[in-house]
Amino acid sequence: MTTVEANTTGSASSGQVWGVVAEFGSAAAIYAAAEKVTAEGYTRVDSHTPFPIHGIEKALRHGPSHLGWLVACGGITGILAAQVMQWWMNEVDYEMWVSGKTPYAWPSTIPITFELMVLLSAFCAVFGMFAINRLPRLHHPIFTHSRIVQVTDDKFFLSIEARDPKFDRTRTAQFLESIGGKHVEVLED
Repeated sequence: MTTVEANTTGSASSGQVWGVVAEFGSAAAIYAAAEKVTAEGYTRVDSHTPFPIHGIEKALRHGPSHLGWLVACGGITGILAAQVMQWWMNEVDYEMWVSGKTPYAWPSTIPITFELMVLLSAFCAVFGMFAINRLPRLHHPIFTHSRIVQVTDDKFFLSIEARDPKFDRTRTAQFLESIGGKHVEVLED
């Protein structure tokens, strides 16, 4: 059994624990570990893998993303803003009759409405994703794990944050070792 290592960077340790990270050997092993960790009652758990693993979000009990709702709200706002803007410009502010059509003819507003809907939806998707993922964060405590750089190649890591209600520095690390975790390290923020 491996020993639990405390990983601190710099000369002075802040002493604030961020969480515990363990390495697993394969996609099947991390999937099984994710199920065991959530079955044990941990809720602030995440996987770090070199490729997407089908169903891991369900094993980790991550809920659905709220990004779709943000994008839908952006699209609806774009539609309403485009229609109000064009109504104001064509009917109220600068009324102009062209070819005997009413100044605000809604079929002629469809291209602008579509473009503004797409634009605001895209802005909500990008900036909503940044907000939901709490980005940009130039440094994350998980980068202090001694082997985390191998996650881009062929290693699989599971992390449990200290914010988890069930988190205990020693017991959580021992639990990860007991379910097959290797190179278990307690990381500090």
